[in-house]
Amino acid sequence: MRKIKGSGSYLKKQVRKNMAKAVFCLFLFFLIIFIVGLSVLYAFTLTILDLVVLLVSLVPLGAFYYYLRKYRIYRGGWAGEKQVTNLLNSRLSDDYFLLNDLHLRNGDGDIDHIVLGPGGVFVLETKNWRGRVSCRGDKWERVGRRDFKGSPSLQVKRNTAKIKRIIDSFMPGVQVEGIVVFTNDHATLRLDSPTVPILTLPELADHITSLRSGSNLSQQQIESIGQVILKQKN
Repeated sequence: MRKIKGSGSYLKKQVRKNMAKAVFCLFLFFLIIFIVGLSVLYAFTLTILDLVVLLVSLVPLGAFYYYLRKYRIYRGGWAGEKQVTNLLNSRLSDDYFLLNDLHLRNGDGDIDHIVLGPGGVFVLETKNWRGRVSCRGDKWERVGRRDFKGSPSLQVKRNTAKIKRIIDSFMPGVQVEGIVVFTNDHATLRLDSPTVPILTLPELADHITSLRSGSNLSQQQIESIGQVILKQKN
């Protein structure tokens, strides 16, 4: 499998950015505690000002946990995307091209992967979730996650529609399919009439290679599609 140059690294950047912010907030918290400690040692008493400063130190501490949580979320997503990339690289031939981690202009979110092949285009939404996950139509639930919101199938359908419009503007008739792929071995899926293919990682490559359409795209056409898509990214 080949990669088309210009693919982004959004999740990687978010992992590093949120880790840096978490470390800075933790440093700021301990710096405030250190300063208050010096003040108490110098004055041999804890003043009202010291108490106020201690209360203020809770702000960077709260920010630390906030950015740490975001770091873990992005790290999990990044790990899942790397699994997909590694699998596709090992299982698909050089007839297929891969674009990773794209942000399109005027978009609302990123596209994890786009696979371009002779039979068409595949838009992938990658989830590195663990535990029990259920999907009924476009409604999703995660056991034990009361705060869970969102629908991976609706997300991939929106992204698929965007890519379809871009391709149709210069090469109508190319098949574009959206797929939700789960990379975590500890995920248990319960599916009821999903509106898009929901696959585990081992199923992905066979699904892509088994689908054929009337497109029968040449490598030149595939590369042209990839370059046109890349022109739409942020």
